[in-house]
Amino acid sequence: MGRQRRRYGFGLALGLSTTLLTAACSQPAESGRGDGGDAARISIATGTTAGIYYPMGGAMAEVINRNAEGVEASAETTGGSVQNLRLIADGQSDMAIAQSDVVHQAHHGQGEFSGSPVKTQTLMVLYPNVYHAVSLQSRHDALGLDCFRDIKGKRFSVGAPGSGNELATNLVFDALDMSPDKDIERQRYAYAETARALREEQIDAGSWVVGEGHGSLRELEATDALHLIPMCEDEAAAVTDKYPFYNKHTIKGSTYSTVKEDVSTLALWNVVAVPTDMSEERGYQLARTLYENAAGLNKVYEAGAEYLVLKNLAKSPVPLHPGVIRYAEEKGVQIPDRLRP
Repeated sequence: MGRQRRRYGFGLALGLSTTLLTAACSQPAESGRGDGGDAARISIATGTTAGIYYPMGGAMAEVINRNAEGVEASAETTGGSVQNLRLIADGQSDMAIAQSDVVHQAHHGQGEFSGSPVKTQTLMVLYPNVYHAVSLQSRHDALGLDCFRDIKGKRFSVGAPGSGNELATNLVFDALDMSPDKDIERQRYAYAETARALREEQIDAGSWVVGEGHGSLRELEATDALHLIPMCEDEAAAVTDKYPFYNKHTIKGSTYSTVKEDVSTLALWNVVAVPTDMSEERGYQLARTLYENAAGLNKVYEAGAEYLVLKNLAKSPVPLHPGVIRYAEEKGVQIPDRLRP
């Protein structure tokens, strides 16, 4: 995956990024991992310009620059979760937005990180990426797609090759003792291609691992009524038992205008990962600043506002940073022992 990154931010953060780039040419940047002497510089690894991570990281940089004394933050475009954890490991980033399955695998040296674990801690838990197994109502009427396993023998898009969507889908298949090679007619389409293939009856269903109300799904249901295939109780239990970074989740009825009933499924939470050598003081300062100014982050993704609360730290896939533990306990939030370093 490419290593080239681009600095980014909103409003004040964008202006400050230019200042930081100029300053970086004349003096070495001080990492945000310690307590800092002069202004500490915080690099936030985000994602591509097409996703939510990119503007979310820009909003974080702006909040930090406006409210955290002695800290200057900038957000950078990256290839996404996997690269972000590698940037943390290489000391090139101080904060990384990432999906919880990637953080879990990095922490334990699994999957993409086999043999090379990245020991990070969670500073924030943001919002869930929700597993949508999507068909059209017309296909459901013909095929009876009542539970996820009903896609066996059907034409199914697992996501673009190498994407987080494909990784999540492969893990679901594995937990359910299904094989994407044998149990379905597999296609590997990105979201727009999956939507087109559904409209043109080239596939029967496909997966979206996205925030609720994703634009591509709203566009799809503008022409065709959706059917969201439920993750039935035994299926959800099998997945969460094998992969504890998944959580049971309900897509509430009318989240999509053509789906009136609640739909049971799974969610993968997005987190802000930081290196274990970030000091408690720095972590406390950043956690307090970001949580107390969450309104600035919620402007980027309004659907995530209800989730950006301290009690959801319990959804973290790895131990929490001591700084956010201290801040949460000051606010009366109990932290499970399993999430203490």
